[in-house]
Amino acid sequence: MNKATSALIAGLTLMAGGTAMAADVEVKITNLTQGIYFTPLLVAAHSSDAHLYQIGSKASEPLQAMAEGGDISGLVDVLSGINASAAANPAEGLLAPTASTMAMVESSETNSTLSIVAMMLPTNDGFVGLDAWPIPTEAGTYHIYLNAYDAGTEANNELVVDGSGAPGSLGIPASPGMTPGTQGSGVTNEETNMMVHIHRGNLGDDEATGGKSDLHNTVHRWLNPVAKVTVTVK
Repeated sequence: MNKATSALIAGLTLMAGGTAMAADVEVKITNLTQGIYFTPLLVAAHSSDAHLYQIGSKASEPLQAMAEGGDISGLVDVLSGINASAAANPAEGLLAPTASTMAMVESSETNSTLSIVAMMLPTNDGFVGLDAWPIPTEAGTYHIYLNAYDAGTEANNELVVDGSGAPGSLGIPASPGMTPGTQGSGVTNEETNMMVHIHRGNLGDDEATGGKSDLHNTVHRWLNPVAKVTVTVK
């Protein structure tokens, strides 16, 4: 075997090895809550040293925009900048309680971890999240349950305010699925934990007019987990 042939075979072997490392990953997300909707989801396979959020750390500006108003464009830009494999808004809008949606991403030696985020409505800055979960290299089906997190960027006053949702604009931007209460006084105007943390849940009340919250205590409360993720590695 001459040197040229040996080099060609070596090159083809390396190419084949690189291709074998890549795998299609099917991600199914199911909303487990009774009355909470997920805004456009963002699903991504990315490098293990990257994070869309981290518990106990301050939220980035793109995360704040997502958690307060459902705007995932800033996080999409972040993922694009690190050559992640991302699927934005697979449900083509809100994901309703009990509903599911599917997304496809590609894992590789570089993009070896999976993250998922979406704002939860109605909340002030609550979001469902998965942070850099290692994608198995072995083909199969895997199940993960996701918790609700608080971005720590806005007080949970539980008041629905038209036009809110932009960072720094206090209020819940919308209450899909059920008309909110009105004229609430507000549960709180302070956020004492300004780091990303487990969400305490909505409190709500049973007053259609007045009370502290515009949310309904029989509909808008939840317990973790709030979502189920089924990951199928092809």
